[in-house]
Amino acid sequence: MVNSLATDLNHILYQMGDLWEELRDQRIFITGGTGFFGCWLLESFAWANERLNLGASALVLTRNPETFRQKAPHLTSNPAIQFHTGDTRTFDFPKGDFSYIIHGATQASAKLNQEDPLLMFDTVVEGTRHTLDFARVAQVKNFLLTSSGAVYGRQPSEMTHISEEYLGSPDLTKANAAYGEGKRAAEMLCSLYAQQYGINTKIARCFAFAGPYLPLDTHFAIGNFILNGLKGQPILIKGDGTPFRSYLYAADLVIWLWTILLKGKPCHPYNVGSDEDLTIAELGQVVASIFNPRVEVIIAKKAIPEQPIERYVPSVERAFKELQLKPLISLKEAIMKTAEFA
Repeated sequence: MVNSLATDLNHILYQMGDLWEELRDQRIFITGGTGFFGCWLLESFAWANERLNLGASALVLTRNPETFRQKAPHLTSNPAIQFHTGDTRTFDFPKGDFSYIIHGATQASAKLNQEDPLLMFDTVVEGTRHTLDFARVAQVKNFLLTSSGAVYGRQPSEMTHISEEYLGSPDLTKANAAYGEGKRAAEMLCSLYAQQYGINTKIARCFAFAGPYLPLDTHFAIGNFILNGLKGQPILIKGDGTPFRSYLYAADLVIWLWTILLKGKPCHPYNVGSDEDLTIAELGQVVASIFNPRVEVIIAKKAIPEQPIERYVPSVERAFKELQLKPLISLKEAIMKTAEFA
């Protein structure tokens, strides 16, 4: 898998091109740097920093540096990466100058959203405000928020791809809307701090992804399916398999995040994801096809005729037209790489 990861990191290095020069001799502060997004940001940062002799450094906020040390010892031992222990809502502001902040600290946890939605909401909103306050005090001008497609609420069934122009929202009477509404409030805070304090706040509305470091045993369907296949078990689809989803590979994801941070317009959200949609049933078949012998796909429920189609698929025209971003790695290759890493 080492060679496969190196291939991905070279892909990122090449696709970013001259943009890496923006980080030369710069210092970056990253929250959420030990999660799925964070691992890829750090992997790509370390790779580019060493190969291009950028002389950059990153300070990563984490609640448990030792846990991350066990997960990715090559990153914790990298001299350009240091760690700052704390909670995103309460961390002590680190000393020194920073040019960029990437705020990616959120537990995208369906379990937490269901069991303690108030904690979920507070973590998203208070964490974002505290990190923005640090940017204000430290006079950091460039700030990236990793937001979510959940800010749109339920995607209308007749809308095949949801764009940044859509003004829908989560159902505020439902406690499980805490995550999506928290991200909406976080985006509002970014707009307020941009207006009042001149911070260039960039917003990435992230959808669904696959790749190394993705947890396979949580609420992500693609991860669950891959885990089933690795165990030689049937892929179990608990619903009827009709909802539409799309998946962007992690190496492409991180190209989008760095590009939005460095080139994106302030207070101008960009959808981040793939516009190549497929049903959950079709996804199960694609995952099943990478295993030898091929595993069975079981759909637990029958589809109800004339039931509105559920979708969670972004339009990425804005990212393509303004930043020349597009998915480059196929879904099947993304699934294979994710399985190889597990």
